[in-house]
Amino acid sequence: MSEVKKVVLAYSGGLDTSVILHWIRETYGAEVIAFTADVGQGEEVEEARVKALETGASKAYAVDLRSEFVEDFVFPAIRAGAVYEGHYLLGTSIARPLISKELVRVAQAEGADAIAHGATGKGNDQVRFELTAYALQPGMRVIAPWREWDLRGRADCVCYAERHGIPVPVTPERPYSTDANLFHISYEGGVLEDPWAPPPPGMWQLTCDPEDAPARPTEIEVSFEAGNPVAVDGERLAPLPLLERLNAVAGLHGVGRVDIVENRFVGMKSRGCYETPGGTLLHLAHRAVESLTLDREVMHLRDQLIPQYAEMVYNGFWYAPERVALQKFMDDIQARVSGTARLKLYKGAAHVVGRKSEHSLYDHKTVTFEEDQVYNQADAGGFIRLQALRLRTHAEKRLGPGE
Repeated sequence: MSEVKKVVLAYSGGLDTSVILHWIRETYGAEVIAFTADVGQGEEVEEARVKALETGASKAYAVDLRSEFVEDFVFPAIRAGAVYEGHYLLGTSIARPLISKELVRVAQAEGADAIAHGATGKGNDQVRFELTAYALQPGMRVIAPWREWDLRGRADCVCYAERHGIPVPVTPERPYSTDANLFHISYEGGVLEDPWAPPPPGMWQLTCDPEDAPARPTEIEVSFEAGNPVAVDGERLAPLPLLERLNAVAGLHGVGRVDIVENRFVGMKSRGCYETPGGTLLHLAHRAVESLTLDREVMHLRDQLIPQYAEMVYNGFWYAPERVALQKFMDDIQARVSGTARLKLYKGAAHVVGRKSEHSLYDHKTVTFEEDQVYNQADAGGFIRLQALRLRTHAEKRLGPGE
């Protein structure tokens, strides 16, 4: 332990990292530099920077990564159609590699001996932070206090904080932990550990209660170019303000809540609640434009790969060669995914009610139920007979003569 003289800590200002900051100084006798990534938490970022200095950090970085987060992490995940286990849009999963990347950069600039994080030994974040660190700097030393100290849970952390005069952010009014960024907010732990118990009143922060949402539906149009969202209701916007616009309108209508039990990488099931308002609209609109512009077999192949892509990201392999290679495929097929989707938002739900594209493969002359000159319906008979050939052969062998 004595060789560790300088540590850069991924610091959120919450209970765990506040205790960790003090614990590292006490246990390792090391200088601790706090690093807080601004990925859209709002006022919490500056509050964390100030609190870190008050808690004993020698320096406190607060780095604005919002635009990079949207352009280089949110949008690639949208282009890939990434959804984990059918529901989770990976809001925390895509933020961790960016935070860890910048954490490593600060450690290199400061000549630090190690980095540290507040992820528990039961969760996914420890894997995401450390896989990223080792992928970018193989010799990086990582301090993970939850795997080292004798504090056994949050109650012990509260006692430690009170003993050392560290402000405790967990209160009876919010008996769960949260993690926020521009794409989503996650809620877990505390009262949410019972998968039968409903989320407590007042928990959700980005979306209004669908029962209290406007009585009239709202329609919104989202436009894409090469798989990237570029405009809302015809107004071109940079990635960051575009996501902020969609967050606001979706949140107003209560869109984007999910309450799931998911499979963590470390092997256990975990209950998580997530709000992803703007991201939900992006995902639906993107799929709608793809339905017009992607070839059937290309789309089906891509859809087979989505669970693998999402699992890679969820498990922390953002910088692994397989994710990078798969992203190239996902991005390559997006070349023609340009167009506009129209969504209707009402009382917590969002539905696609229209889609258009100059690259559309939808041919009205072919699909119409009216008379046409381009499709010979009699051709379908031969198509069906050929498709049935192997089925008929199997049936004949199974049934035998005369049956």
